[in-house]
Amino acid sequence: MNIGKITKVSGPLIEASGLSDANIYDVVEVSKDKLIGEIIEMRGDVASIQVYEETTGIGPGDEVRSTGRPLSVELGPGMLERMYDGIQRPLEKLEELAGNFLTRGVTSPGLDRDKVWEFKALLEKGAEVVPGDILGEVEETTVITHKIMVPNGIKGRLKEIKSGEFKVADTIAVVETEDGDKELNMIQYWPVRKARPIKRKIDPNEPLITGQRVIDTFFPVAKGGTAAIPGPFGSGKTVVQHQIAKYADADIVIYVGCGERGNEMTDVLNEFPELIDPKTGESIMKRTVLIANTSNMPVAAREASIYTGITLAEYFRDMGYNVAMMADSTSRWAEALREMSGRLEEMPGDEGYPAYLASRVAEFYERAGKVEVLGNRDDIGTLSVIGAVSPPGGDLSEPVTQATLRIVKVFWGLDYDLSYQRHFPAINWLNSYSLYQDKMDKFIDKAVDQDFSTHRKRAMSLLQQESGLLEVVRLVGRDALSDDDKLKLNVTKSIREDYLQQNAFHDIDTYCSLDKQDKMLGTILYNYDKSLEALGAGVELKDIENLEVVEAITRLKLVSEDDKARFDQIKEEIDKQIGELIKREAKDA
Repeated sequence: MNIGKITKVSGPLIEASGLSDANIYDVVEVSKDKLIGEIIEMRGDVASIQVYEETTGIGPGDEVRSTGRPLSVELGPGMLERMYDGIQRPLEKLEELAGNFLTRGVTSPGLDRDKVWEFKALLEKGAEVVPGDILGEVEETTVITHKIMVPNGIKGRLKEIKSGEFKVADTIAVVETEDGDKELNMIQYWPVRKARPIKRKIDPNEPLITGQRVIDTFFPVAKGGTAAIPGPFGSGKTVVQHQIAKYADADIVIYVGCGERGNEMTDVLNEFPELIDPKTGESIMKRTVLIANTSNMPVAAREASIYTGITLAEYFRDMGYNVAMMADSTSRWAEALREMSGRLEEMPGDEGYPAYLASRVAEFYERAGKVEVLGNRDDIGTLSVIGAVSPPGGDLSEPVTQATLRIVKVFWGLDYDLSYQRHFPAINWLNSYSLYQDKMDKFIDKAVDQDFSTHRKRAMSLLQQESGLLEVVRLVGRDALSDDDKLKLNVTKSIREDYLQQNAFHDIDTYCSLDKQDKMLGTILYNYDKSLEALGAGVELKDIENLEVVEAITRLKLVSEDDKARFDQIKEEIDKQIGELIKREAKDA
């Protein structure tokens, strides 16, 4: 073990000399307290180290020991339902060891060494194995089966494998390789800054259904896709991410609270265990891993938390699962980069961020994707990454937002004015976009209704026309508009308030399936078409606006998923009531 001496301390950054055998990104133990740090720069035998804990009281002369290993996470059974800090220390274990407040030098392994798991072998003695092959399974929770895979770098013949009850560090198999026998247990170690290997990436062609109408209908994200949610403080980024984490049709959710307020993670901790997954009937925590590195925790660990989260996500993807990762927020991660860059006295780029900000953001998002996983199997895994961005003052031209938008393919632009009007999700339909739209249209038209994309395009066209009409109304008043344009404003108001707006706290409205979305939007547009017919037949607009069925349309969002017949009944009511108006007009004429 290489030992050096501290020569300088600057907040979370320390310098140590005498580490000639150490490498960049090696983990080190700092001082007698064994604080965890990581080498981020080497100049000769002088290492610059970011320390993942409070450095108060540390001074020149204290020892630094290099472990010779990069910052890695432990991967194996026991990660689901847990809450970790930014470097994968389980917070419940730290609480047991040190109380309610984090104490320096206290650590605990990422996986519980004492818990016994029932391992069921799927391969037999004598089988030839390569990295990624599934040795066996462990029922980690009632909804997720954990697949124990052959670690990277191990290839050969299975000399021994056994089913039974084991702890994660117990030997479950022995592989005969060219370099001798290798004993395998249920733990894999992986350096967080290195992407896990795959066979190849595949073009994503299936939507990640979130249950949020404005997202699924107008700005869908693909399974294996990337999305960004920029918006000012208070515009609803965290709530949108909570909703996606709760209801997206992903098998596994990794939620990273990176530099956000502690009360937001408290909300997650309080809500998630009580939420029932509609697909499984079990708690959503059964398929969730939480990583909390809040704003009052060490700044350097904030930078690591994003990499820890995506490494855990890649591991579950390699089992063949659909994984969704929420990063809230990447701005706090970038601020941690900026702070460490400033302490290293690097040349600053835009707004003080390091010149390599854009490449770091790209490296992170490029780890998402739909992939063919390693091993002698045809499994497909997906990793979707949804990152919140918190630009100061809502300025979308700042460097983090711009670097993110150059990489991601979906932009959900949050609007403070909409959030102020209590319109949730406050996603501005005129600014946002999805580059997956054409592929998702083909998939949804085939899976749900061949007219789904037609309705979507028409509704978006009406919303864009509304923007121009409202300018006219502001200048000369609503009375200057024709009846056709007034009717257009009525239908766009219905699309905005009855369709796009959703109540995250209502039992029925909090989640909306694609089938219900199709029926809701179809009914609103059907009413518009029939109303246009009535106007053409001479019926007055006020008579159309006062129909009883209009009230029923405003309550479409509260119709249960099981009550599909209700939409047909409303269409029949539209036909009946508008038909009566047209008959009456014809009779009077």
